[in-house]
Amino acid sequence: MKRRALLSLFTVFCLSLLLTVSCNQTSPSSNNQNNGKPIVIGYSNWAGWWPWAIAEEEGLFAKNGANVKMQWFDGYLESMEAFAAGQLDGNCQTLNDTIAFAGDSVNGQVAVLVNDNSAGNDKIIVSKEINDIQDLRGKKVAVEAGVVDDFLLTIALEQNGMERSDVEIVDLETGAAAAAFVAGKVDAVGAFPPFWLTALKREGSKELISSKEFPGAIPDLLVVSQKLIDEQPDQVQALVNTWFDILDFMEQNPERADRIMAERANVTIEELQLLKEGTKIFTIEENLEAFREGDGIKHMPTAAKRMALFMLDVEFIEQAPDLNKLFDDRFVKAYSQARS
Repeated sequence: MKRRALLSLFTVFCLSLLLTVSCNQTSPSSNNQNNGKPIVIGYSNWAGWWPWAIAEEEGLFAKNGANVKMQWFDGYLESMEAFAAGQLDGNCQTLNDTIAFAGDSVNGQVAVLVNDNSAGNDKIIVSKEINDIQDLRGKKVAVEAGVVDDFLLTIALEQNGMERSDVEIVDLETGAAAAAFVAGKVDAVGAFPPFWLTALKREGSKELISSKEFPGAIPDLLVVSQKLIDEQPDQVQALVNTWFDILDFMEQNPERADRIMAERANVTIEELQLLKEGTKIFTIEENLEAFREGDGIKHMPTAAKRMALFMLDVEFIEQAPDLNKLFDDRFVKAYSQARS
């Protein structure tokens, strides 16, 4: 998943579309409740979101009374821009990107479901002479500044008594960062698939840390607009219910599920299995825990506060959104109660 939250591009995009979006919001033809049009949910190329393709293929949305169109985006950034501009009713995106975009979103952004946590698919890859975190002191580390692998690096440093300023951050787009590492221009790189596969082509390179060691650092979410929650809460509930039907289908029909996901993602079955290994799909119990207040970043309210402070510190965002409006757990709670 390419996690880029380029706010300057976002601002231009929103300014160009704001008038159109505002007009459309007042038009009766845009009201899904009135005309029966499906709600539109964006998703892109990340292993924790590929299962949505199963719902379309197997009719699981209709089974749950969800009138939904899943819109695929080849570019993750484009899905976030479209959602923030009001062109989508919801989107699949990370917690840190939701924080980055929520404040300027036309219709608000609210996380209603945890699809997964990155559990190894985000890595810090290092050169052969680096054997522990302390060895990173003074070294050049290529990451996309302010986003998830930079955050992963920062919390790993802090856990070992270091600060982000103890390393030299080289701010590069992840593909360029991996290329710089392979070329020997930097000593380490923070990357997600497939870019850490590229990074490991450097002779002697190895994984130093991964998201597997920091549960909660990178939650991947279903985020919907506050407008959708206000106007069609039943459809939000149907979406959440459908997700857990998808997980049941995957358990009961693993080969069929893998074929659907591999086709949607344009990967081989073997590649699919590799990427699934680094993706922790969340159960309903894990969803309830993630939404709950508590100590540690496995609880999203705590993680959001820490992420917002991090993004402010590195000047990735100028102002944090109201984090109290970022989460709504009523839908996962309702699902849990209904199945009890």
